[in-house]
Amino acid sequence: MPVSQENNMATPFIAGLTVAAAALAGRYGVQAWHAFKTRPATARMRKFYDGGFQPTMTKREAALILGLRESAPPDKVKEAHRKVMVANHPDAGGSHYLASKINEAKDMMLGKTKNSGSAF
Repeated sequence: MPVSQENNMATPFIAGLTVAAAALAGRYGVQAWHAFKTRPATARMRKFYDGGFQPTMTKREAALILGLRESAPPDKVKEAHRKVMVANHPDAGGSHYLASKINEAKDMMLGKTKNSGSAF
């Protein structure tokens, strides 16, 4: 009878371990849920323009680069330019070429045009 007595002693121990494991898993689940619910609200990132560039920039392309509509007001253009430029600035590991295209897009959207020739 000693064998059956060992089984009778092991069964409550295994049941206790199972209950403890379920309690710890439940506690972890509740903590993860609270962390998920209390995380700071973040805006969903829009996908930026990832196409190739045309030889001469159009207003449509400029709007795509900045993630705006073609009829966006100047303050929205400046805000979008700032956000895109922060993400692609050469000092932060971005490309000089992309930075120049972003600046060109801002100028196009604001109606500023560069002179192709100089008077010097």
